[in-house]
This record gives sequence, structure tokens and C-alpha cells, in this order.
Amino acid sequence: MTDLDSTTDSGFRKVLDGALRVFFKGALKIALSNPLQAYYFLRTLRWQKKAASTRTSWEKKGIHVPPIMIFSITNRCNLHCKGCYHQALRQSSKEEMSEEKMRSVITEAKQLGISFIVLGGGEPLVRPEILDITKEFPEIIFLVFTNGLLIDEELGMKLKKQRNFVPIISLEGYEENTDERRGKGVFERLQIVIRKIKGKGIFWGTSLTVTTANFATVTDEGFIGKLVDLGCKLFLFVEYNSIREGTEDWILSKEQRARITKIRDDFRSRFPALFIAIPGDEEEIGGCLSAGRGFVHISADGNVEPCPFAPYSDTNLRELSLKDALKSDFLKAIRQNRSHLNESEGGCALWEKRDWVQSLLHNRSNV
Repeated sequence: MTDLDSTTDSGFRKVLDGALRVFFKGALKIALSNPLQAYYFLRTLRWQKKAASTRTSWEKKGIHVPPIMIFSITNRCNLHCKGCYHQALRQSSKEEMSEEKMRSVITEAKQLGISFIVLGGGEPLVRPEILDITKEFPEIIFLVFTNGLLIDEELGMKLKKQRNFVPIISLEGYEENTDERRGKGVFERLQIVIRKIKGKGIFWGTSLTVTTANFATVTDEGFIGKLVDLGCKLFLFVEYNSIREGTEDWILSKEQRARITKIRDDFRSRFPALFIAIPGDEEEIGGCLSAGRGFVHISADGNVEPCPFAPYSDTNLRELSLKDALKSDFLKAIRQNRSHLNESEGGCALWEKRDWVQSLLHNRSNV
């Protein structure tokens, strides 16, 4: 842990900016076998430094801008995975943002110094127009969480030309675990997709939702090694957070949680890839990053929320600019009282303390 004062927004911003520099330097090193990708990441380091300076300028004006924005661009999905948090939490009947509105939001995010956007859903690739938008912002890295099944030849060619668009393909392990949760035949179809994107030299990663059922598989050196051989450069170990009733026994034990950090560190020394554990990496740089402290979440219908696991909001981008939405009293109240989020047994602290989060929103609405 750093000796900087991470209890303040400005102090933590310095900590997180430093962590992101380490991440991109690591990405540059990993991508050296692909000269075009390595050149892009080298330029990205300069862009990230400029964006950090922009965020500092806004901080001096009293507006805390996080470096990361999570943007769920759709609630639709072509799969119905067991235990899916999005299906459990996101039942909105409101219209999704238009292509024009999404472009406007990302334009403003860039102007504010947000330099790292995570695209999610639903399945973000059910909106293929997103690639027409992201190619206009080479300064921003887009990590795109996808089930991968919509990556066909045409889309693969577009990805090859967009070095800032990094697909993060969700897997649960081998065929048995993946098909059990995502549907019969999904694993086999993904093997075809993965081999195609490897052949195109695309920088890609995988999101491994870690449960008690697949823990041994997804943390196995042999499993990781096979994905590295298929070109995987980024591994996200995401602890399962129980949202749906009946999935409580999927949650990792304390012993398994402690082992993930050690396994992550071991893999970093063994494989030419980036390894991140969530929430483990968050805890190492000062705890929960939500509510604008490190990231903010935008829902498909424009709500500005603390986190994808906390669908509560007092602002909407159909009514306010992103700059004004970041001034939200609700988000500020969470950041100022983040000590409530320190005692977590794994998973999302905001979800575990959702009654407290909702009480903050209620109190703000009654002021």
C-alpha cells in the first residue's frame, strides 16, 4: 500500500492513476510480440498522462472525475446464463440510449479526462454500432465484456483495425462448466471464435467468474496455459457475487478468496499476460472504487449509478450533462462514508450494504 493519503478523493486519485500507469506499462510489455499493438499502447501511455492532468484540473474546480467509466450500453443479451446479475437487477422497460446519445456521452467523458471505459450489457455486441463510435476515440481504451458469440468474420476484421477495443470473453472453465452456466454448445463455439481472433492478432482477454464449482479449474495452471497459447493477454478473476436466490453456495470461502491473490501473483511471474483479481486488486489500492472514487456506472437508459451492482441513482444523462451528474450528492455521500464498505466477505460491498446505500439515496431525496 502506498504512503499517499488515499482517504481523500485527490489522494486516492493519485494512487489509482499510478496503478493505471503500471497496468498500461504491463500491457505494453505483454504486447511486444505484436508491434502494432505495442505501438498503440505506447501512445496510450501518453494519452493516459494527459487525461490524468485533465482530471486534476477538474478536481481543482471541485468536480471529482474518475479515470474509469463503466457503460452498460444495453440490457439485451443473446444468452440467458444461470445466476446472471444483470438479468436479476436490470428489468428496465425504458428505451436505451441512441447511438447519437452514446457518442455524446463518450465525447464528454473524454473532455473530462475519463480515459478507460468498460463496455458491458447485457451483451454489448448486440449493438454493433458501438464499433463505429469507439473508432472515433483512439485515446480511450475500451474493455468490452462479451460472451463472444457475436464475433463473426466481419466484426473480427473491425476489431483488428481498432487497437483500443479489447474484447473480454467470458468463460467459466472448460466445456462442462461453461455450458452448464451459459448453455449447451457455447464452449465449442467459443473455441472457434477465439482461434479466429488469435489468427487476426487481436489483443483479447477473458473474464473468469470464480465460484466454488469452478475454482479448481479456472485457477489451474494447465487451463491458464492453454488460454495463453490461444493468445489471451488479460485474465480477470471475478469473484461471484450472489444476486439470484439459490446461488449463495456459489460464493467462495475465505480460504479460496485468500488463495486467489497468491495464485494471481504466481501466474504473473509464470505467464506473459496481465492478471487481475476482483475485488482483490481493489482492496490492495484502498478498497471499493465505486461512486466515482475510481469508477462510475452508466446504465443503458442513462442513470448515473455507483456500480453495476447498485442500480440506484439521483441523476440521468437524458436530463443532465455527465459533468453535472458527477456532482451528484448521492455519489459524494457514498465516497465520504466509504468506511461502511470496508468490511466485506467478498463480492460487491455495495450489494452487501444495499440497504445502507438506498438509505443514502432516500436521505438525499428528502433534503
